[in-house]
Amino acid sequence: MLELKSLLKSKTAYAMLFCFPLWSYAQQDVSLEKTLEQDSISKIHQLIYFKTPKQHSTASVSKLSGNAIATTPTFGYLTSLAGQLPGLKVNQSNGQPLNEDVSYQLRGRTPIILIDGIPRSVTEIGMQEIESISVLKDAVSLAMLGIRGADGAISIVTKKGYTDRTQINFSAQYGIQKPLQNLIGKPLDAYRYALLYNEALKNDGLSVKNNGFSETALASFKDGNDPLVYPNVRWPEQVMENNAAVARYNLNTRGGNKYVKYFVNLEHFSQNGFLKTDAKNNYNTNTNAKGYFVRSNVDVKLSDLLEAGVYIQGRILNANSPGNDGTDNIFQSILNTPNSAYPIYNLDGTYSGSSTFQNNILAQTIASGYAVANTRTVLTDFYLKRSLDDVVKGLWLKARASFFSNLRENYVRNKSFAVFQLVNNDVEGPIYKQYGNNTEQNNSNNIAFQNRSNFQELSVGYSSETEKHGIDLILLANRDNLVNGSDLPYTIQGISGHAAYHYDNRYLAEVSFAVNGANRYPTDGGFKYGTFPAIGLGWNIHRENFLKDSKWISRMKLFGSYGSLGRDNANYYTYIQSYNGTPETFFGSTAGSAGTIGESYLASANPTWAKVNMLNLGIDGALLNDRLIFELTYYKNKYRDLNITRKSNNTLLGISYPNENIGKQDYTGFETELGWRDHTSKLTYHALLNASFQKSKMVYEAEPPLAYSWMSSSGHPVGQTIGYIAEGLYRNDTELQSSPTVEGYTPQLGDIRYRDLNGDGVINQYDQGPIGSEKPQILLGVNLGFSVANIDFSILFQGMINREVYLSGNSYREFNGGTGQAYDTHLDRWTLDNPGGSYPRLSTSSGPQSGAVNNNVYSTFWLRSGNYLRIRNIELGYTLPTTLTQRAKIKSARIFANGFNLHTFSSNTFNGADPENFRGLYPIQKVISFGLNIQL
Repeated sequence: MLELKSLLKSKTAYAMLFCFPLWSYAQQDVSLEKTLEQDSISKIHQLIYFKTPKQHSTASVSKLSGNAIATTPTFGYLTSLAGQLPGLKVNQSNGQPLNEDVSYQLRGRTPIILIDGIPRSVTEIGMQEIESISVLKDAVSLAMLGIRGADGAISIVTKKGYTDRTQINFSAQYGIQKPLQNLIGKPLDAYRYALLYNEALKNDGLSVKNNGFSETALASFKDGNDPLVYPNVRWPEQVMENNAAVARYNLNTRGGNKYVKYFVNLEHFSQNGFLKTDAKNNYNTNTNAKGYFVRSNVDVKLSDLLEAGVYIQGRILNANSPGNDGTDNIFQSILNTPNSAYPIYNLDGTYSGSSTFQNNILAQTIASGYAVANTRTVLTDFYLKRSLDDVVKGLWLKARASFFSNLRENYVRNKSFAVFQLVNNDVEGPIYKQYGNNTEQNNSNNIAFQNRSNFQELSVGYSSETEKHGIDLILLANRDNLVNGSDLPYTIQGISGHAAYHYDNRYLAEVSFAVNGANRYPTDGGFKYGTFPAIGLGWNIHRENFLKDSKWISRMKLFGSYGSLGRDNANYYTYIQSYNGTPETFFGSTAGSAGTIGESYLASANPTWAKVNMLNLGIDGALLNDRLIFELTYYKNKYRDLNITRKSNNTLLGISYPNENIGKQDYTGFETELGWRDHTSKLTYHALLNASFQKSKMVYEAEPPLAYSWMSSSGHPVGQTIGYIAEGLYRNDTELQSSPTVEGYTPQLGDIRYRDLNGDGVINQYDQGPIGSEKPQILLGVNLGFSVANIDFSILFQGMINREVYLSGNSYREFNGGTGQAYDTHLDRWTLDNPGGSYPRLSTSSGPQSGAVNNNVYSTFWLRSGNYLRIRNIELGYTLPTTLTQRAKIKSARIFANGFNLHTFSSNTFNGADPENFRGLYPIQKVISFGLNIQL
C-alpha cells in the first residue's frame, strides 16, 4: 500500500495520544485507489507466520483489502465477506443485532480465525482496524497450524503505522434499515384462517362443531364488526416498526518516523432494532446494540538491530432486548398465533389472551422487562525482534506474547404480566378470566461466558536473495493456553517451520511442517503429539525463454501442494468414564429404597484428532499487460478419523454412544477468479468474477447393515437428508387404489404419494434413502466498478446455485401444534374442488385421519430450489475537488451513498422472502446509508 500512495513526511509521533481514526481515501480517484490497494495486497501472500511474494508462493490463498468492506453497515466482518473470496461460504439466518447466527465455511468446513497470527474467537472488531483478510486453503499455507489447520483459516491483519507524515482520518455514516420479508407465505386473515381450519378438521375426521369455528364466528371474522370477540390482529404490524437507524463513526491516525510507527483507531457502531417500545417505560425494550472499539498498534525501533511492538485492542458490546428471552419468544409467538387468537387489549385496557394463548405478543414486547448483555474484551500483543545481521546477514530472532480476556455479563430485569379473556359481556358488564399475574421487576445478573487465553511464541528466521537463488526459512515454537469458564485449561503447543526456495524466479519449492499437540488425552490429561508435513511446487512459466518475450502473457504460474493436517476435537476428557446419581431403586419386602449410580455416557477409549490429506493444484496468470487476470484451482481434501457417533448405535444399550474417531468424508471442487481491469485518460473500470464449485461425499459413518443399497448415505453428499421420493399427490380414486399401501396408515385423497423403491407394494422405512440434488454447489461473486472524474461507483453481486432448502415447521406448514398460523401458500391446497392444488390436503396434525402422519415425513416434496443472486452492496461516491478542500486544510473529502442487501433475485420458492432468513426469525435488514470521509 505504501508504494501506491503519495505519503507525506511525518510530523510527530505523540499525535497518537489524542488523534483517532476511521476510514479515508488519499486520492480523488477512489475506485482506482481501491483497485491499486487490492493489487498491492494480492501481490503478497500474507500467511499466518510469514508473508511472501505471490510469484514465489505455491500456496492457495485469496485476499481482500480491509477498505473493501469498511462501509458495510454490519457489526461483524464475516457478513461483509459474502461473495468476496472464492471458496468461502457465508450465511446469515437471523437479523437481530449481535445475534445474527452467521455461519461460515471454507471448502465445506468451518475454518479457524486468526488475528495478527494468533487464534481468536472474535468476529466483531472495528472495520477500520482491518488491513487485509486472507483465506488460507491448502496444505502449505496451513501446515504450521498442525492440529488446527485441517479446516482452513481466515487470517486478519490489522493496520500498522508507517514511516511518513501523520495521517488523520474521520468518517461518519448514517443509514436507515428496513426489514426484509422473513416468511415465504403471508399469515392468513382471521376469516380465511377459520375456513381452512374447519376444512382441516373435516380432513382429520374431527367434529367442526366441537373443535372448530361456528358460522357466527365465520360471519363475524368476515365482517369485522366485533373485534373484541372475533379479532383479526396482524401481529407483525403491532410489534414491529418498518424502519430503524444504523450509524458508524470513526476517527483514526496513522504515521511515524524511523523510530516509531503507529496506528490508533477509535470506532463506534450503533444499530437500532425493529421492535416497538412504550413511552411509559423508563427503560428500553428494543433490540438495540452498540459497539465501541479502540485499537493502538505501535512499533518502536529500539536500536539498529532491535525493534519491539505493542498492539492493544479493546471493545465494548452492549445488546438490549425485551425481558424473558423476549426476542426469540416474540417471533416464535408470531408463528404460533393466528390473527384470530385474541385482541390486543380488552375494553378496560388490560392485555387480552386466552387459556391457549397466555403470552400476549405486544405484552411480551413492551411489558416483560428488559435484558442487557454486556461484552468486554481486552487483547494485548507484544513482540521483540532482534536482527542478527551482525552474526549472519538475513538471520533474525523474534519473541512474542499475547493476553486475551473476554467476558459477557447479562443484566436481566424480567417482569411477568397477566392476560384476561372475555368470558361474558352482558348488560351487567364484561366478565374476564385471568391467566398469569402482574409482578414487580425481578432483577438478576449472571455471567454468560468468560474466557481468557495466553499465547507465547519464539521464532527464528533467515532470508537470503541472490541473482539466481532465493531462500526463506522460519522455525518457531509456540504455546496457546485457553481457559473457558470453569473448565480446566485447554492447551496446544509444539514446533513448526517453513522453508521456501526459488531458482531464477522460475522454479519454486516450499516445505511446511508442524509437530504439535493438545492436552486432554489419556491417561492423565497429558499431551498427545502428531506430525503434519506439507510440500509445494511451482513454476513461473512466463519466465522461460520460450515465453519471456511474449507480448500477451504478463505472468503465468503453475502451482500445487500436498500435505497432511489435523483437527483436534478438544473433547473434555471424554476418555474418562464418568458416573452420576440416578433415581432411587426400590427392593425388599418392605419396599426399601437406595440411591444408585449410573454411567453418564460411554467413555471414548482412544480419542485422537481428525486428519486430512490435502491436494491442491492451480494455475495463476495475467494477460494483455495485466488487464486480464485469472486463477483456477482444483482441490481434493480427504478427511479421516472424524469425531462422530456411529450410526449403527442401538437404543437397547440404554445409554448414549460416545463420539469416536471413525468418520470419513471427502471434499472436492474447483475455484476460479477472472477479472478485467483497464483505464483511459479519464476512466478507470474493473469487472471481477469469482466462482466456487464445491462437492462433498460421505465415505464412512459406521452405518448398520442395511436391507438395500439405496438406504445408505455412503457415496452421497455430506449431510444429505434421508427421506422418501415423492411422486406428487393422490389426486383421484384411481391413483389411491392403484398405489402401494402405506405401512400403518390409510392414505387419503390429497396426501403425498411416495415411490416404492423395493417394489414390495408397501411404503415403509425400506423406501427411504438420501434425497435431493447431488450437483456441486456453486458460490458466485461479481464485483463491478468504475471511476470517472471525481465520481466512483461499485457494485457487488453474491449468489448461490444448486442450493436446496427444506420447507418445514411452523414457518411454512399449517396449524403447527394444532393452533399455529396458516399462510396464503395454503390457499392452493388439494380439495375436491381443486384437485390440481400444489399443497397437500390440510391437517391439524390430530384426529383419526390426520394427514401429518403421512405428509410431514421427510421427502422430496418439501425440497425446493434455494438459488439466488443478491445485490449485496452498491456504492456511489463523489470526491470534492482539491481546490475546495485545500482551502479548509483538508487533504481529501468524499461523500458517498451505500446500499446493502438492496434486492435479491431468487427462485419462486421464496415468494419474495429473504433466501437466508425465510423461517420467520428476526428480519435481516436492507440498508440505505450516506457517509462522509475526511482525510487531513
